Order: sequence, then structure tokens, then C-alpha cells
Amino acid sequence: MHNQHKILRVLQLISLLKKEPAKSIKFLAGILKSTDRTVYRYLDLVKELGFDLQRDPHSRFFIVSEEPKETIDFSPEEASLLRKMLLSTGSKSNLKDGILRKIYLNSEIVIQGNHLLNAHLGKIVSDLSKAISQNKQVVLKKYLSANSNSSSDRWVEPISFTDNYTSLCAYEVETGVNKYFNIERINEVELLLASYEHQDQHQFDQPDAFGFTALNGLPFQIDIRLNVRAFVLLKQEYPMTIPFVKQEPKTGNYRLKLKINNPKPVIRFVLGLLDEVEIIGSAKFKQYLKNYVMTTLEKNKSDFDNL
Repeated sequence: MHNQHKILRVLQLISLLKKEPAKSIKFLAGILKSTDRTVYRYLDLVKELGFDLQRDPHSRFFIVSEEPKETIDFSPEEASLLRKMLLSTGSKSNLKDGILRKIYLNSEIVIQGNHLLNAHLGKIVSDLSKAISQNKQVVLKKYLSANSNSSSDRWVEPISFTDNYTSLCAYEVETGVNKYFNIERINEVELLLASYEHQDQHQFDQPDAFGFTALNGLPFQIDIRLNVRAFVLLKQEYPMTIPFVKQEPKTGNYRLKLKINNPKPVIRFVLGLLDEVEIIGSAKFKQYLKNYVMTTLEKNKSDFDNL
């Protein structure tokens, strides 16, 4: 467990140092919940991993970021080991250093954002991973529901994580339904002694890039052109769409092409940026969007008339 937390803190440190402004030792120690001496040790490790670590005139540290000369991809073996390193006690392997040198050289690697860099969330992921590997039930303590805006304990049998470890798919014992739980809304995980009792009812459907599974219905193929601003907003709000976006060399714009399971998040995104996106396809999605807009306007016609 010590090795796991060390890796998580080094990842968090790299993320902090790559963002302006430069950070002082005391600031970093406070964020990482470590001593100044420990932070200095982590900084030495960052330098050993090949990052260009610099100190400004006020003794604040930062990493000089440079665009990689070529795209850096993880091999299947490295990706598998990275998962184990993050979710367990770590491993002594020749692949280990190679993976760490690549982390955050490419800002669009599979593990996006800072949610796994938070030691608290890292422990939650670790506890859930342990329960999955041992087929054990757990209680998600004080889980905050977005629908009811209230928190409650959830007794579940964890099944699998979604891509990017943003959500947990689990069978909820009380309701008898397979549900998805946002990792960031879990306050704590209580590991139970009881083993799975409903494994025959477990079902895992990988969500699409917008967070919806096939169980949500209404599948569509979409093709959308975005300008630079729209692309930046898309990355921030829906980072899992990044692998499906390609830049158009001639125009500098971006194209998002993929299959989605539910049109609602895409429609909300498009309607908020009408001057900065263009719907190329599919014809089915364009027709659905047209009907959605017309229906919405008709429902709110009386409100517009009263303006």
C-alpha cells in the first residue's frame, strides 16, 4: 500500500508542476499531505524520470513542458502493469520505469484528469479493486446521488470499472439492479466479509464516451465538426471523447466521429455552441436533433409569447 500511495503522489506532483504557476515546497507538501523532506525526495524522483524540473528565483518549482516529437502509446503489457501499480502495492519490473517516464508526456493518455491523482480517490479505487478480485460485497458509504441530491449507504457487489476509472458498475443488492456509481461521489468503501450472492445477475455494459450504456437506448452514429474552442470545451467536459477526435489539416478544425448510446449529452453540448459546431451526420441524428428542437420550442411556445 505504501508503494501505491507513493506512485499516486508522484503522479499528482507531476500534474501540479506542469501547470502554472510554479509551486513552493510548502504548498506542495500541503497538497500532498507530506513533509517538506518527502517532497524533496519526490522531486529527485521526478528528475530521475527525465522531466525538465526547474526552480524559479523564488525557489518555486515547475516542469518545463515540451510537445512530444511523436505520439507516445502504452503497450498492452505496460498498460496492464500501470493498472496494477495504481491499484495495488506496486511491482518490481523492468516495465515500471518505462511507464513512469511516459506518464503525462502525452496529456491525452488513457488516464485523464486528476481524479486518480487524489490519494483519497486512489484508496477508494484500490479498495474496490480488492473487492472485485476477491468477489466480496461492499458498502459505498454516504454515496451522493445526483438525482436525489442526498447521500446514503449503498450495499453492492462491485463488478467492474468503466474506462478512465470514473465510475463503478455494481449490482445493488437492495434494488436488484446493476447500476453505475461515480467514483468521486463515494465517501468511503467498507469491505464486507460476505461474498457475491447474485453473480448470475451481474451485467456490465461499457458506457460510451459520454457516459451512457446500451441499456439507455437510442444509439446513434454522430459526425460533428468543431472549431478550436469547441474542441477544448469538449475535452474538458467529456475527456473520453478524445480518442475519437481527429484534426483536419487543411482547416485546423476537428471532427468527432463515434457511436453513442444516448443523444441527450451531445444535443446539450451542440445547442450550447451552435456557432462553433457543424453537424455532418448521421442523417438519423440530424433528424432527431431537428425534432428535439422543434418539440422543445413548441412546449415552451407560451413562455416565449409572454416575453
